[in-house]
Amino acid sequence: MQFSRRQSLLLAAGAAATSALPRFAAALDYPVRPVRIFEGFGGGGTPDLVSRLIGQWLAERLGQPFVVENRTGAAGNLAAAAVATAAPDGYTLLTCLSANAVNATLYEKLDFNFLRDMAPVAGLVSLPMVLLVNPSFTATTLAEFVDYAKANPGKINMASPGIGTPMHVAGELFKMMTGVNIVHVPYRGPAGAFTDLLAGQIQAFIITVPAAIGFVRTGKLRALAVTGATRSDVMPDVPAMAELLPGFEATAWDGTCAPVGTPAAIIDKLNATITAGLADPQLKAKIKDMGGEPMPMTPAEFGKFLAEETEKWGKVVKFSGIKPN
Repeated sequence: MQFSRRQSLLLAAGAAATSALPRFAAALDYPVRPVRIFEGFGGGGTPDLVSRLIGQWLAERLGQPFVVENRTGAAGNLAAAAVATAAPDGYTLLTCLSANAVNATLYEKLDFNFLRDMAPVAGLVSLPMVLLVNPSFTATTLAEFVDYAKANPGKINMASPGIGTPMHVAGELFKMMTGVNIVHVPYRGPAGAFTDLLAGQIQAFIITVPAAIGFVRTGKLRALAVTGATRSDVMPDVPAMAELLPGFEATAWDGTCAPVGTPAAIIDKLNATITAGLADPQLKAKIKDMGGEPMPMTPAEFGKFLAEETEKWGKVVKFSGIKPN
């Protein structure tokens, strides 16, 4: 039997549609078993708390457990590598962070490419940071801090929770934009840095607003500026660095990624559910209590954001010559 060209085209289209049906149906049914969310920085930290908050929301709405798995090590690279090499079926997700955007340039020999091997799913939370000084320090404003740093090169020791952290690269961006010579002092986490800043052993520290707010409110530390593009709702009297340095912006952020190749229908379903959560008053209140801001984005918007963040921090890493420890 011979078919006309039109009949052949219709048959071919029907066969393609039929072959796509199982994948589409699987996406509609998703999830049918527990989903793992990999998180790279350990229990108790903000990424872990955000992962569990969003995981609980997803579980309640989609009817399957979303289990947070802490895969710590190598500044978040172990968790990212585990997801990059996982099956692209929607059952392995990553709480991706600003650290992942930094690591893409900071680490020269990763087993994966962050932008190539990750499919953006949704933005989650943005966390502003703040520049702190000991109250005895001579500068009481950001402008005075810059003037002092220029007049006293190498005399200010500025802490971060570790090499390559968002707080470290925010400090390097500050140095790049102001031209000041400030000594970076890396710690293994924020606790030691807070101790030394309170004791006057170091002069400055950049850390997230939630971690700093208690010290600022009690007057134990002075906040000179927040690092977001605008002032923070929880520190409305503290200026943004952009008020003195137009264009300056540095925030810690969390989002959700999946292995590249994950069906678009599954990504869209996850994005829609997460976006609804970020608009829910109770969930928003919990995020605000952490000192964060909901960061809803479509997959396309989040993908553009990831590319911009990776490019931005790549330039800072190269300019400053940061090397992983």
